[in-house]
Amino acid sequence: MDIEVLAMVNDTVATMMTCGFDDQYCDVGLIIGTGTNACYMEELRHVDLVEGDEGRMCVNTEWGGFGDDGALSDYITEFDQDVDATSINPGKQIFEKMVSGMYLGELVRLVVLKMAKLGQLFDGLVPDALRTKGKITTAHVAAMEEYKNGLKNTRDILVELGLNPSQDDCVAVQHVSTIVSFRSSNLVAAGLAAILTRIKQNRHLRALRITVGVDGTVYKTHPQYGKRLHKVVRRLLPECQVRFVLSDSGSSKGAALVTAVAQRLASRKRQVDETLAPFKLSQEQLQLVKATMRAGLEAGLKNKGPSAVKMLPSYVYHTPDGTERGKYLALDLGGTNFRAMLVKFKKGLQNNTRLYHKIYTVPLEIMQGTGEELFDHLAQYVSDFLDYMGMKKAHLPAGFTFSFPCEQTAIDTGILVSWTKGFKATDCEGHDVVNLLREAIKRRNEYDLDIVAVVNDTVGTMMSCAYEDPQCEVGLIAGTGSNACYMEELKNIEKIRQKKQKTEGDEETPEMCINTEWGGLGDDGSLDDIITPFDAEVDHNSVNSGKQRFEKLTSGMYLGEIVREVLLDLTRGGLLFRGRVCGAVSRRAAELCGAGMAAVVDKIRENRGLDHLNITVGVDGALYKLHPHFSGVLQETTRVLAPQCNVTFLPSEEGSGKGAALITAVARRHNASKHQCDESCWTPALLHHGEPLLIKRFRKELVTGLGRDTNTTATLKMLPTFVRSIPDGSEKGDFIALDLGGSNFRILRVKVSHEKKQTVQMESEIYDTPEDIIHGTGARLFDHVAECLGNFMEKHNIKDKKLPVGFTFSFPCQQTKLDEGFLITWTKRFKASGVEGMDVVQLLNKAIKKRGADIMAVVNDTVGTMMTCGFDDQRCEVGIIIGTGTNACYMEELRHIDLVEGDEGRMCVNTEWGAFGDDGRLEDIRTEFDREIDRGSLNPGSQLFEKMVSGMYMGELVRLILVKMAREGLLFEGRITPELLTKGKIETKHVSAIEKSKEGLIKAREILNKLGLEPSADDCIAVQHVCAIVSFRSASLVAATLAGILMRLKENKGASRLRTTVGIDGSLYKMHPQYARRLHKTVRRLVPDCDVRFLLSESGSGKGAAMVTAVAYRLAEQSRQIAQILSEFSLTTEQLLEVRKDAAVFVLPICVSQYLDSDNKILILGEAENEDRDPKWPF
Repeated sequence: MDIEVLAMVNDTVATMMTCGFDDQYCDVGLIIGTGTNACYMEELRHVDLVEGDEGRMCVNTEWGGFGDDGALSDYITEFDQDVDATSINPGKQIFEKMVSGMYLGELVRLVVLKMAKLGQLFDGLVPDALRTKGKITTAHVAAMEEYKNGLKNTRDILVELGLNPSQDDCVAVQHVSTIVSFRSSNLVAAGLAAILTRIKQNRHLRALRITVGVDGTVYKTHPQYGKRLHKVVRRLLPECQVRFVLSDSGSSKGAALVTAVAQRLASRKRQVDETLAPFKLSQEQLQLVKATMRAGLEAGLKNKGPSAVKMLPSYVYHTPDGTERGKYLALDLGGTNFRAMLVKFKKGLQNNTRLYHKIYTVPLEIMQGTGEELFDHLAQYVSDFLDYMGMKKAHLPAGFTFSFPCEQTAIDTGILVSWTKGFKATDCEGHDVVNLLREAIKRRNEYDLDIVAVVNDTVGTMMSCAYEDPQCEVGLIAGTGSNACYMEELKNIEKIRQKKQKTEGDEETPEMCINTEWGGLGDDGSLDDIITPFDAEVDHNSVNSGKQRFEKLTSGMYLGEIVREVLLDLTRGGLLFRGRVCGAVSRRAAELCGAGMAAVVDKIRENRGLDHLNITVGVDGALYKLHPHFSGVLQETTRVLAPQCNVTFLPSEEGSGKGAALITAVARRHNASKHQCDESCWTPALLHHGEPLLIKRFRKELVTGLGRDTNTTATLKMLPTFVRSIPDGSEKGDFIALDLGGSNFRILRVKVSHEKKQTVQMESEIYDTPEDIIHGTGARLFDHVAECLGNFMEKHNIKDKKLPVGFTFSFPCQQTKLDEGFLITWTKRFKASGVEGMDVVQLLNKAIKKRGADIMAVVNDTVGTMMTCGFDDQRCEVGIIIGTGTNACYMEELRHIDLVEGDEGRMCVNTEWGAFGDDGRLEDIRTEFDREIDRGSLNPGSQLFEKMVSGMYMGELVRLILVKMAREGLLFEGRITPELLTKGKIETKHVSAIEKSKEGLIKAREILNKLGLEPSADDCIAVQHVCAIVSFRSASLVAATLAGILMRLKENKGASRLRTTVGIDGSLYKMHPQYARRLHKTVRRLVPDCDVRFLLSESGSGKGAAMVTAVAYRLAEQSRQIAQILSEFSLTTEQLLEVRKDAAVFVLPICVSQYLDSDNKILILGEAENEDRDPKWPF
């Protein structure tokens, strides 16, 4: 008999496959019998033990071992410990021993035995059978819990054990069985819920529809087990539709199905393997590639004949040593974009670097025009950037990253060999590109640059990473292209040794960075043995057939094409493929790069005569950074092929631009004839980098605002809100919420009910608040609110109902209780007279006294936002508004709030952080544009933080900047229209539109056209950049202040790590396409020890006011009920006198009594004859 074993499966997996044959939603298998286990379909990208990313794979959890590490110690009973101690594997399979059929009966026996020994069962009788292990089985447990015959079965089982149980004994034993089996089903349900939650998260679904295949004697035979399990799972995961399917055919059918699938796939796999086999390189082949690369490196260093590996000298002799300082300009031309960057190295401290940059698009007609036009355009970009940074008069050293093939004869000389990447500018090839740029700068005659170095992007990457890690002496690009550079011994570079002047001295400069240009390896046929027909086809169809063969095997520009050729071949054969092709092609690319890198580091080791080398490789490129496995395969291959080298790969965070600046800095450091850069020639105008200092200032203001004695001088008023908790889920009722905080006034009806679960229904209307009312009298304003409320109540047929009302009043108020709020000052353009200093609740009550409404709470919109989000997430303890205005609130410990009596519990504090900086604390980061905004506002000198970050002012800030740039000739060719000079013509919604990732530049042009301008493409890019700077500053400032609040919460709780939720609302946060992401990222960088969830308030702050009212209503009702219950304990004076009279018989003639006389002095009365006592004190 010829048998081929195609598959070996676990019974749990087989159960899933059996049920999956009938229900294709079945992705989970579960066994609950003698043992217990579960399996499920996991995303392959998460299974690190198996190669590959595409598709899924069934994972056998072996969850019986859950708890072996002590994770279940809180749930283990003494009976579980006894069962474990007497088992054959103590300390193992803890979860299984708590839930499976092998142990349920024994657990019941141990519980019953203890109860009998304590005299709680069988009159204390303990027969030998009850003491014997295994005498009660899981089958007995199932029999005891039968619906009708359970007590009879229990009696029969106990009689078999030599007992004569009473009816109460039988009931008690049945109850013990129920508890043990119910615990088992609960634990299994919890484990299963964890698996289902993971599947839901893997699929990024809000709701999951899934089937669980189940088998096992406990599940099948226990009369209650299945029902209990299903009910608990559905309670734990209400958002999941879970179907349980019993495996009628057992696990054998599943094994057959796995085998059938395996047989079907085996044939296809063999054919796919044959197609992909050439991409799988053996160790021998990789060693051969390494040797070929090493030979190419050596040949390229020599001065004789052409070489496939060019080994171009860079004339970079040193890597950074950490003492670099000053400001440097980095220019980067490598494609359709030109990038100008200012890099500042401060005081020679490593990692203390500041970078500012702008990106300019090079038009196609310039790329393919004349060389003079191209370099004049680049000079114009540099002029614009220097003007933008306010540094046109500074004499700056510059580095020029020019990512095209160049022959260098000095660090500041680069002869263009040929254009690539679509560039065809005439009169450039064969010319020095540095000289061409210098001539263009001279023609403008506006600024003076000292171009110190021209560099390749690979060399720039090495230098950028060397600043972070002094051991970095190799650079690698693994992206659209592929290349490497490294520090070579100068004595080995024959092609420049003859030109090398002794004045430089080999002893002083023993090394030079060599740009290998290794993409040309194989152009001489040395890689033909590993080149597949698919590679040959890709090369044939390329623009440079026969050239850059190694690059075509390894770079991102060609990998996709190779994959496409393979897929076409497989499709022609009718074969299925999923993920394996991409994996094979990308893995080969990573292995080839690893072999090349092994050749480089081994050469460096041998150059230095070392047995072992520690070295760092600086890496950049999308393929290395973005591909999930490329970096790992590259590193592993390098480690295996260069075992005597310990290689660390360091990704470049700032790209090659910073490297060009560093090359310039290093060159100047080693050239005494160059001037040092003046540290004080530039001050940032728009950007700030002082978040840590800002956080410190803000936290100090928090404490000042909380103090009774210091609150009056604090800019953060830290107003108590008398909101002491978020909703706890028991609130119910019908409420009205009024929301006044801007140009629109909103009224909501909020119904909170408890049918099956707590639900909220809302009806709302929005009413305009005209400017004449905003700037009129307070009486008119609140009459307007009352009229709107009357309209709402009539429209919703509730005018005859007396409903509790919550009032969201989004202005600074001093509260002494929940339903009282004295307006401190108007903000957001409101100027209604006669309101500041008055109780807004009293004013509103006066206006609506005939409407049948009862104002129970006045809340700030920020508090309302926190309460709205707190209804959905009870971890929410911070609320933020980032919209027309900005504010924040959080739950502060009551013991820290000096303005409120009491120490226990917490209270929400309204920070009113918009006024942060009103005392001058932000002067060092405020700009001339901020000051102009403030001068033209309704409240000069107030709400300075709000004016720097909120939506009301962001558009105007952008407008003022654009006006200045236009006046200085930096935009619109110096043209300024009346519309551009008109306040309010650029709004925050325009800023949001301009910053959209895809259509932002189109929107910028449309908006500028409406202002009467005809912007160029460069103008649109510049305007977009201004918008980004202004909005990014806003997000950074808000992130810093929020970080201060989070740090305080963490300190209040004494926690090493804080896990909290921030409720957030506001049009700027919601509508700006980049704001939320920037805010989240900055917060997480500033407070890495806090796990912060940002929860958007979908219903606005109005719902929050209703929630505050609902909580207040609930607490008031509870207080009323408690008072009613305790009223029976209250005694009147007459009742007390009667008690005294009745008790007089039993007291001695001499008594002692204390009371206060009219002067509040304590009197002591003695003799019984003192009958003339104060009637207020009857005893």
